[in-house]
Amino acid sequence: MRTRGQAQSLRRQPTDAEKKLWYLLRSLKPLGLHFRRQTPIGSYIADFAWLAGKLVVELDGSQHATERKAYDVKRTAWLESQGYRVLRFWNNEVLKSPTSVGEAILSAARESSALVKDPTPNPSPQGGGEQAGASREDVTP
Repeated sequence: MRTRGQAQSLRRQPTDAEKKLWYLLRSLKPLGLHFRRQTPIGSYIADFAWLAGKLVVELDGSQHATERKAYDVKRTAWLESQGYRVLRFWNNEVLKSPTSVGEAILSAARESSALVKDPTPNPSPQGGGEQAGASREDVTP
């Protein structure tokens, strides 16, 4: 599988922006977001993907503004046809404003029905019921 070998090679040589974003995405794991990096989806390789939530995060350098633009449009259309939401960020956004990028990713993940809103096992080992004062937003239907 050529795609799988390419993905492994890309994981071994991350850019500075990829390293920074990977560190950020790993911090979201306790919230139920398990991202994979450089993962094959069909014949494409997603920079970062949360498969359970059907969320792909792509990092783009300057080449994506010119020579790779048409390829990216085709690739995004295919991923979306498979039910994925694709978020794109410029490398310099990740390097200069990682908090803003992280907030955008978390916001998109919250929109996914697969996001675990409360990582506490259900029912809670302590017992009890709903928390007092819980709003309707806090309760998963």
